[in-house]
Parts: sequence; C-alpha cells; structure tokens
Amino acid sequence: MGKISLVSSKYIIHSTISIEGIVDKPDIIGAVFGQTEGLLGADLELRELQRSGRIGRIEVNTETRQGKTFGTIVVPSSLDKAETAIVAAALEIIQRIGPCNAKVQVKEIQDVRVSKRQYVVDRAKELLKQLQDSVLPDSQEIADEVTHSVRTMEITTYGPERLECGPNINDSDEIIVVEGRADVLTLLKHGFKNAIALNGTSVPKTIVDLSKHKSVMLFVDGDRGGDLIIKEMLTVADVDFVTKAPDGKEVEELAKKEIHKALRSRITAEQAKLELPKNGSSAPRRPAARPQAREQRRERPQRDTRERAPARERPGIGPQEKKLFKEISESLIGTRGACLLDNKLNVLGKVPITELNGTLENLQNVYAVVFDGVIESDVVRTAEKAHVQRLVGMENKTRPQDSRILMATIAEL
Repeated sequence: MGKISLVSSKYIIHSTISIEGIVDKPDIIGAVFGQTEGLLGADLELRELQRSGRIGRIEVNTETRQGKTFGTIVVPSSLDKAETAIVAAALEIIQRIGPCNAKVQVKEIQDVRVSKRQYVVDRAKELLKQLQDSVLPDSQEIADEVTHSVRTMEITTYGPERLECGPNINDSDEIIVVEGRADVLTLLKHGFKNAIALNGTSVPKTIVDLSKHKSVMLFVDGDRGGDLIIKEMLTVADVDFVTKAPDGKEVEELAKKEIHKALRSRITAEQAKLELPKNGSSAPRRPAARPQAREQRRERPQRDTRERAPARERPGIGPQEKKLFKEISESLIGTRGACLLDNKLNVLGKVPITELNGTLENLQNVYAVVFDGVIESDVVRTAEKAHVQRLVGMENKTRPQDSRILMATIAEL
C-alpha cells in the first residue's frame, strides 16, 4: 500500500482505460507496474516511488459492458511537475492486460494545491471579517460615534409645538432662543444645553410662555431674516437680551470662539428696539408690513398673482400624509438623511443629504421627500425638476408661494 493519500499529494493523474475483454482490478494494477518497469530508470521506478511515498496508492475503478472492461486509473503524486508528467505519459504505453488488448489515455493532471489555495483564500476572508467585526474601532470612528450621540441623544422637544431644545431647558433660569434645530445642535456641541428653536419666523406660544418666567436671550443669524425675527420677538414676547451672528453668517456655521464672542456682545431688548431702524428694518409693529409688502411687489409684480391662484386650488397635506411624514421626520432626527416616497407613500429608499440633489436628478417617480435638513432654494429647484409634490424638512428658509411644491416642517406637522 502507498504511503501518501489524496489529501497529502500535490498532483493527481486522472486517466481512462478500455480493455477488449473482462479482467480484474489486480490485473490492471499489475500491468501498470509490470509494463512500466525499467522504462524510466531507477529514479522513476513506480515500485520504488510508491515504497518511498512519492507515489500514492493507485486507485482503479472498472465496469463491464458487452464483454469489455472500462474504467479509470487515479495515481496521486508528490513528485514535481515534470516528473509527474513523465509518469503520466508512461501509463499510456500499456497496450495489453493479460490476454486482452488495452488502451490507456491520460485525461488530466490535477493540481491539488489550486483547490487548497482557494480554500485558504475563502477562509482568510471569513477570519478577516470576524476580526474587523470584533476589534475596537479606530479613533475617528469613536469621535464620530460620540458626536452622533451628542446630536441625537441630548436634543429633546418642549411644549405642544414640540420645539427642539437642549436637555437643560427646564432647569436653567436663562434660555437661548435660536432660529432652528441646526442652531440648537451647534450650541449643544459647544456645551450650551439651554437653547430652544423657534422653527420659523412666527413665535410659538411656548416661547411666549417661557419668556414670562425665564430670562430670554435671542440669538439669530446675521442676515435680514434675523432682523425680522428680532422685530417679531420684541413685539410678542418678553425678551431680555438680543445678539446676532456676524454679518452674513448663520448661528449653525459659527465656531465655539465666535459663539462666545456673540453671547458676550449681547445688548438689551430696549437697545435692540432703538437699533432696528438703523439696521434697515422698520418699527416693530404694523408699519413694518408696508415696506416689506412694497419690496415684495417690486420684486414680483406679476408672478405673485400667477402662483397664488393655482395654490388655492390644490389640496394641502392630508391627515394621513401628515401622520406618516411626522413619523419619518422623527426617525430621521440627527441622521442627516433623506427618505424618498412614491405617490402611494411607499418608501423608495434613503440617502444622505449630501446625495439628495444628485439622487433627485436621476429619478422621476418621487412624490415626497422627508429629510433631516433645511428646505432651501437649491433643494426646492431640484425637487421641482424631479416633479416632487411634497417636501418636508426640519426648517424652511423659502417662501411657500415661490414654489408649486407643498412644503412643511416637522413643527408644522
């Protein structure tokens, strides 16, 4: 018996044999050794190779059909490529087995290491995956996880309008009123946990009630919209201090040093009332509406009529849609993602906000978009080109009458 098996061999010689008569397996094996004896020299003598373990046990499988014998011969080898090929070729010189003519033909020489190599690759992939799943994340992943935790776990809501705010809004004697959810997140990131969002230009009743028993500091963007919010807040709420971001900047864009500087530069509400006319805004009450109306008429003398007329005819966002949009909006808080829906309100997919415009440009069957971000003019334009009907965000910085799309914020839902 040979000293190596199929498992430990490097090559396997596969050959077929056809015999014009009926013979037994020992006859075939005897012919293999007998007819190749002395053919290849002492170094490649099959008996010696098998005795030293360089050729394994020769396997013969046969069957008899119509008085003839057919079968296969399998020879495992641990020789090198050239020596194995020589042994394989030597098998084909067998022409007779016992009294019968025979023919041997080598079909292939199989390299066993190929299958072993594939097993090694597949197993290495499994082990690498297990390693990546079990090891600790790198420092960047830890930082991202902590940041995400701050943004999603500490932010909460307050009042019937569910205004986004920091966790210390109840415990703090002073609150910081900002424009939107993104501003609350920015202040949270830098350690200010007593901020609350207006979520629009109209002042919610919750803010009015809070201003009656807490010290209120209004912190708005450094643009005309910030001036309008100051004017509105000073009209309806008891504001103690007012401050603004640097000109042309929004609160959510500020670094920690800029936030501290803005808060230290706060002014009293009385001083803010005096400075509003100097900043190009009108007086706090009714006269403010007239310059604004005149400015809108100068900017859109005819477009206003054309766009408002169809807006009265189209229905608003229905109760079922509001309920669904609200659930999706709440699930997206802190994810910076967008959810796309078709006209049957089935979810088509979710994408990061950074990929929203590109995705809408490639799709034409999107009915509604709900996303964790601000509704701005570029998003509205892209949504109009994609024939989107509903647009729901955390904040809205566009005028509803400027687009055919029905827009809403999470606070309005």
